[in-house]
Amino acid sequence: YGKFLTALGFDWKADPHSENTPKRVAKAWVRDLIAGSINPAPEVTAFPNSDGYTGLICQTRIPVTSLCAHHNLAFTGVCHVAYIAGKEKTDMVIGLSKLNRIVDFFSRRPNIQESLTKQIHDMVNELCVGNRGVAVVVESQHNCVKCRGIKNDSIMKTSQMSGYFHTNEIGTRQEFFNLIDQSRY
Repeated sequence: YGKFLTALGFDWKADPHSENTPKRVAKAWVRDLIAGSINPAPEVTAFPNSDGYTGLICQTRIPVTSLCAHHNLAFTGVCHVAYIAGKEKTDMVIGLSKLNRIVDFFSRRPNIQESLTKQIHDMVNELCVGNRGVAVVVESQHNCVKCRGIKNDSIMKTSQMSGYFHTNEIGTRQEFFNLIDQSRY
């Protein structure tokens, strides 16, 4: 990173505020920005749906901090995740904190938002064996938009849905979006 700054003509070694910047940037990348691509996936224990719960399970406003793969600038926002447990007592459910861990794991890597949304969806779908649908919505502001070119505060929204959410069986999609809207207050 020091070579990058030097190539741009920035005398970072002469600036007491910047002389350790290459080390700080490397540390930030390894500990925060790309941790999801160099660390193992979080351990997520799934539990049998022993009570036969058949309703929607939803976690909203999970923080997202990711790195745009195109520009290496941050994008930040929130993720909303829901799934519908399978009807059988042998079908699996996971804890709400695990949804947060999954979102954080996939967020902490260079990504495009579309891929991030699908990665989260696919892992939840895989872990929640027998589910009847998974829905993921990511809403983010991208610094590659805010700091470059047009410079506006637009919000990008992506979604990936399967099962009942995709077909909107029994109004499931609308129920999910209502829960998202209710979490904004």
